[in-house]
Amino acid sequence: MHDHAPAGGIRGASSRRLLAISLAITSVVMIVQVVGALLSGSLALLADAVHMFTDAAGLVIALIAAAVAARPANDRRTFGYQRAEVFGALVNGVILIALSVWIAIEGVQRLLNPGEVEVAGGLMLVVAVVGLVANGAAMWLLSSAQRRSMNVRGAYLEVLGDLIGSAAVIVAAIVIVTTGWVQADAVASLLIAAMIVPRAVGLLREVVSVLSESVPVGTHVHDIREHILQTPGVVDVHDIHVWQLTRGAPVFTAHVVVDGAAMADGRASSILSQLQSCLSQHFDVEHSTFQLEPAGHVEHDAHA
Repeated sequence: MHDHAPAGGIRGASSRRLLAISLAITSVVMIVQVVGALLSGSLALLADAVHMFTDAAGLVIALIAAAVAARPANDRRTFGYQRAEVFGALVNGVILIALSVWIAIEGVQRLLNPGEVEVAGGLMLVVAVVGLVANGAAMWLLSSAQRRSMNVRGAYLEVLGDLIGSAAVIVAAIVIVTTGWVQADAVASLLIAAMIVPRAVGLLREVVSVLSESVPVGTHVHDIREHILQTPGVVDVHDIHVWQLTRGAPVFTAHVVVDGAAMADGRASSILSQLQSCLSQHFDVEHSTFQLEPAGHVEHDAHA
């Protein structure tokens, strides 16, 4: 028997609205940064602008995934389309990796050839401050929703990278204005690249965990087994499987062996309700499937 999977993730209209607002902020700041980078000659500012462009693309992907994930389940896709946000997060992670490589290459080239670089530090500083304020606003908007959705979290991490990148550009601009050391621009670019990689790798690791149907982080099968065995009437449990459709949507299945007396006097329904309540309250598993079996039942399917 089943209960219904939660609607969390990015199905909610509020999450999609936040993504749309963040997209608008990111797009405007990206244009400002591109113009500022071209006028000032700053690689760090241009890198931050390209990162902004990547964020905008990531937010578009997130919004598309949100629309797809909101579609109801059907006979062909019985769990619905919640995995759409996982694929969106995968694309975001790959884009982040590619971006960091490009920034690193450009930064090293500028460090090796500093005489060819001319940077207008004052303009660079003004544009970087605008980016910092805008990224802070976008992060504040996404801070709550990112805890419930992997795809919104991907967008949140990208904006976080932009915020730190803007701070690095501000520091580099101040150094250039006060000392004339233009290599600070290249150093800031390399710092931005170094900050992107760990976040991208973490996001991709989580995507791989979901797609490989690993047990969600923080969920311990041993503890779940012990709780199930403490239910009156339950004598054994096997074939336990725990995975997640996406962030915040864990799924659980198990075969539960019930003693003959409990099966005979009609307590099976009560036991099933207790098991589902246990998973929901103690382990935050809203979608659970239990196969109740009488003691001595022989499985027809081979299993380990």
